Amino acid sequence: MTAAAEAPQPNKRQRQDDHESLAVSLYNPPPEAADHDPRFNIRTSSLASSTMKMTGHKGSVYCLDYDPNGEVLCSAGGTCQNINVLSGHKNAILDLKFTNDSEKIITASADYNLGVYDSNTGTRVKRFMGHKGIVNAVDICREGNPSLAVSASDDRTCRLWDVRVRGEVGKFEDDYQITAVAYANDGKMVYTGGIDNCITAWDARQMRRSMAMKGHLGRSMRRYALSILCCLIHLNVRVASIDTITCLSLNPKGTHLLSNSMDGTLKTWDIRPFIDDASGAKKRHDKTFIGGTHNAEKGLLNCAWSADGTMVTGGSADRIVHIWDEMSAEELYCLPGHAGCVNSVVFHPTQNIVASASSDKTIYAGELS
Repeated sequence: MTAAAEAPQPNKRQRQDDHESLAVSLYNPPPEAADHDPRFNIRTSSLASSTMKMTGHKGSVYCLDYDPNGEVLCSAGGTCQNINVLSGHKNAILDLKFTNDSEKIITASADYNLGVYDSNTGTRVKRFMGHKGIVNAVDICREGNPSLAVSASDDRTCRLWDVRVRGEVGKFEDDYQITAVAYANDGKMVYTGGIDNCITAWDARQMRRSMAMKGHLGRSMRRYALSILCCLIHLNVRVASIDTITCLSLNPKGTHLLSNSMDGTLKTWDIRPFIDDASGAKKRHDKTFIGGTHNAEKGLLNCAWSADGTMVTGGSADRIVHIWDEMSAEELYCLPGHAGCVNSVVFHPTQNIVASASSDKTIYAGELS
């Protein structure tokens, strides 16, 4: 959603006599004296300001998504008064996606339902009911029919939906709660992740399990990890789950999958069909990105690719926006500014812009140099 840009503040501490909280911007703007100096007016986007702060939510902001054209940014979590308010759910909205034609917004909620909204009017046009638990995630088919969507829930099912049809059109049943889902670009495969630290691929045509990928902290390390957890608990240190997969995201080419996990890492996976993981010649696990953190809140922090697939990012509990180079796995940007856990970070589909949403009730959008 859009909002007016606030005047950016210098990224430095300022003395305040009334003891108000310090304001720290997400990006460090040039000095005010250089506003008219062409040396400092190098802009890389169409934003009204190099950094924009969007407010209006009355609670934590859990998810963000740009429409495919990059003209609208939609956020969810609390009540927001901007160009449109999407109301109707009876509990928090945990995830949302624009359809590939930008006409509709599909939301996943803790009220066990999914909502389908008209992106122009903000009115709800349909509601998907069928899950018997919290709906943690939703995804759409980027290159296929804009009416198709897939959802993941605590009821241990992943369900396929069609806006043109009443009720679900397919269902995959897993052994554990499913916390993340990704829809293949061509709509032929669905990828899910859950509390068992395993990524499962499902064939949407034959409605069966296709393969499983493991690489986040798993059973072989469980005994060692549990011994560490017992020591931390003995010291009264609160810890979060160490292996739950919190988000899955497909790269623009549809060849690699990005995962964020409570083990504190982001990982990429080669999902091309000709890779033989069983032979040992080449593992499907590709790269690991280190720097982000999770905490005792156990939030379903997101992960995302840049439009050209050269950068990856993800939510982090340390209140920092981390952005990595996909090729080298090195951290390119470490952007402070939020006062709470960063739940969602997304790249603009056509411009050099990144947007982040936080538990501090704010959204930042800014240019990357």
